[in-house]
Amino acid sequence: MSLTAALNIGRTGLTASQIGIQVAGNNMANASTVGYSRQTVGLAPIPGDRSLPGVSIGRGVYVTDVRRQVDAALQSRLWDASASHRASNAQADILAQVEASLGELGDNDLSSALSSFFSTWSERANQTKSSAVVVQQGDQLAQFMQRLRSDLVDQQRQIDDQISGGVIRSNELLSTIADLNRAVAEAEVSGAIANTLRDQRDQAISELAELMDVTVIDQGQQGVDVLVGSTPVVLGAQNRGLQLKRETINGKVQVSVATVQGGAELTVRSGLVGGLLTGRPEAVEKTIDTLDRLAGQLIFEVNKIHSTSFTTKRLTSTTSERAFTAAERTLALNDPANTPMAELPFTPKHGTIEVVVRETATGATRTIRLPVDLDGVTNAGLPGTADDTSAQDIVDGLDAISGITATFTPDGKLKVTAQDGFDFAFTSDTSGALAALGVNAYFKGDSAANIAVRDELVTDPTKLNTGQMVNGAYVENAGALALASLQSQTLTGLDGRSPTSFWQDTVSAVGSQASASNSTAIASGIVRESLESQRAAMSGVSIDEESVNLLNFQRQYQASARLITVVDELTQTLMALV
Repeated sequence: MSLTAALNIGRTGLTASQIGIQVAGNNMANASTVGYSRQTVGLAPIPGDRSLPGVSIGRGVYVTDVRRQVDAALQSRLWDASASHRASNAQADILAQVEASLGELGDNDLSSALSSFFSTWSERANQTKSSAVVVQQGDQLAQFMQRLRSDLVDQQRQIDDQISGGVIRSNELLSTIADLNRAVAEAEVSGAIANTLRDQRDQAISELAELMDVTVIDQGQQGVDVLVGSTPVVLGAQNRGLQLKRETINGKVQVSVATVQGGAELTVRSGLVGGLLTGRPEAVEKTIDTLDRLAGQLIFEVNKIHSTSFTTKRLTSTTSERAFTAAERTLALNDPANTPMAELPFTPKHGTIEVVVRETATGATRTIRLPVDLDGVTNAGLPGTADDTSAQDIVDGLDAISGITATFTPDGKLKVTAQDGFDFAFTSDTSGALAALGVNAYFKGDSAANIAVRDELVTDPTKLNTGQMVNGAYVENAGALALASLQSQTLTGLDGRSPTSFWQDTVSAVGSQASASNSTAIASGIVRESLESQRAAMSGVSIDEESVNLLNFQRQYQASARLITVVDELTQTLMALV
């Protein structure tokens, strides 16, 4: 062991301590930097030589590497937890907005509007309310349902915009990750670890995990591959790109996320985008569908009663709300190609229409029953609709009755007119065809989007029909009583529930989902906080710990410098002896 060897040992100590001081200082400088991972210096002794028999003395210290303190498994779990937490929060927010739109905890809600509507019919039957009030209440109910649906549709559009923004941002992050993959590969050609670039890449992945669930496969210097589900979206330095796809299926706009290259549809289950994609159909779209279903059945059931109701004046003319093209008029009402009927949420069935024609001068009446064949069986006994009743068949059957005329208007609506000296009334319709066609209807439309009171009633409320034939005798308030009882009547179209209970069940379901979603969001937040604490313990910077490290490296530097000073003094002494 020579003085020169001792001098080299001091030099290696100075070099190692300088690097240690730099690393500790860099850690302290980035203590508050988001995404920064604490770095540590790897030190190892330099093997000694055997210049002396039986003795091996070390030659100092060298820096093996400067490495980030990152637990890859913990980081992966944190990304999954971040995606789950963001998704559950998004779903909770959506359900809270839906619940607020329904507003069932206040007085201005659909349940109250339905109750007021049916109560008004009951009051009309008791002659405590006028026909004008009944029409006005129906108009208010229709406007409320339209407004509620419009609010939900606006919320759906807002969600679509959020999804679109999330996809755009995700695509930007994927490009960043691909660029950083390339930069890491170029920087690590020499063998040094590009800690800062890797931190930046992890931070981009962390932000991406907030938007969608991702799987990250580390390929070392080749970069990381990022997958959504089982579909790769980043392969090394290549970003396949993301796009938002909108498709109209059965009249509804469906949204999904796909890759730009190849167009592979992604299964995004969590993250903000995943939460919105799940909450959109499960909360908003489902509520809209339920509201439309309620409105459609309300229109049909109310019109079934009103179409066979009349006043002592009976009818002199009525026009259907449904319009048909020339080709559609001859198609059976249950033919899938009959667009005006096929698009309805309610359908007529096999039965009869009963028409009573009265000669106004004498009061003499005639009752005619028109068959409505909608059994879906041809005259040959085979499945089919070729021989079933069409709108043209109904017009021809009515037009053949003496005292009334039936035809199609220029815009394709069925119109029935009494001839001079006659009036008429529909007293029974077991088929529901009149309600489906909108003949002598109370409501028009087929969903919450277009439900409204028939224009003719709004203009002239005296045309409201409240009486019906009961056991062969006319009862002035029978129709009004039947409509009032509809509030508690179980309906096949509403799964055996009344309109009120059907809607209340829907509201209760939304409330339960909102409560469960909040609980899930809280639980996922706790998991995320726990993992973030674990990551902070592993990768976070502690100023106290780095101060101790700084002090150690400072002492090491001072000791190495002192060693060099001593070696220099010994060398000078040796030179003086020569």
